[in-house]
Amino acid sequence: MQPETIRIPVGEGLSLAADIAGPRAAPTVILGHGGGQTRHSWSKAELQLAEAGYFAINYDLRGHGESDWSPDGSYPIELRADDLMAIATSRANRPLALVGASLGGITSLVAATHGLDIAALVLVDIVPKMRIEGADKVRAFMTANPTGFASLEEAADAIAAYNPSRPRPKDLSGLHKNLRLGADGRYHWHWDPRMMQDMRGDPHRILDIMDRADWTDRVPTLLVRGMKSDIVDDEGVEDLYRRIPKLEVADIRGAGHMVAGDKNDEFNSAVIDFLQRVMPAR
Repeated sequence: MQPETIRIPVGEGLSLAADIAGPRAAPTVILGHGGGQTRHSWSKAELQLAEAGYFAINYDLRGHGESDWSPDGSYPIELRADDLMAIATSRANRPLALVGASLGGITSLVAATHGLDIAALVLVDIVPKMRIEGADKVRAFMTANPTGFASLEEAADAIAAYNPSRPRPKDLSGLHKNLRLGADGRYHWHWDPRMMQDMRGDPHRILDIMDRADWTDRVPTLLVRGMKSDIVDDEGVEDLYRRIPKLEVADIRGAGHMVAGDKNDEFNSAVIDFLQRVMPAR
C-alpha cells in the first residue's frame, strides 16, 4: 500500500503537503509530527493505521518539510490550529482522531479547544505543563547550527550528540527527508528557522488555553509517554490527569521524547489498540 501525496489549501494562498492512505470513507486519523520533524517520521504508523482500516492523513506542519512557509515568518500556535482545522474540514471523515507529537500535540490540543470536533486524541510525549528544561534543550538543539552542515555525516553527528541513547544509523539516506541542500552547498534542517521566535513563547500560555477547554470530559485521550523523556515528567502527567479525568497513559520504556522513532513498533501498537477501542474502524 503506497500513500498518495497531496496538497491541502489552508488559506493565505498557502498549502500543506500530506500523505494519505487507507480506505477513503473510513474514520480518519490525522497525524501531526513534532517541531523540526517532517511527516516522514510517521511513515510506518500511517501505513499500519491504513492496514487497520483507518483513513490516515499525515501532513507536514506549516514551515516544515514540503509545506509552505509563512511569508512573514509568523507561526503562532493559533495559526497552526487553524491549519489543522482546515485539513479536517477539507479532507477528514467523521469520526476523527488526532495523533500529535510535541508541537503537533500542542496544535491538536489548541484545535480541540477552539472547537474542532474530535472523537479521540493521542498526545505523544507532550503535556500542557511540560518541563521547561527539556523544552529549552530541544530549542537549543534546533538553533545550534544556523549555518547548516557540510555533509550528512556532520548532521548525523549532531543528532547522535543530542540523543546518544539512540544508535547512530549506518545508512544516512533517510536524513535527506529532514534536510534540504541550500544554494550555499550546505545541508539545512527542512524547516523555517524563523519559527523559533514563536517557539520561545510564554510556557504558561498553553496552560491558559487549556483552562478554557470544554472537551476534556468527553473525548477519550491517550498520552504516550517516553519514560526517558526530557519533556514529560510526573508533575506534568498529574496535571493532565486533573484536566482529563479519564486519561489513559501508555509508558514506553527505553524511549525518549521522540517516542515513535525510539520504539516505533511499541508506539504504533499502543496507538492502534487505543483507537480500535474508542473509535473502531468500520
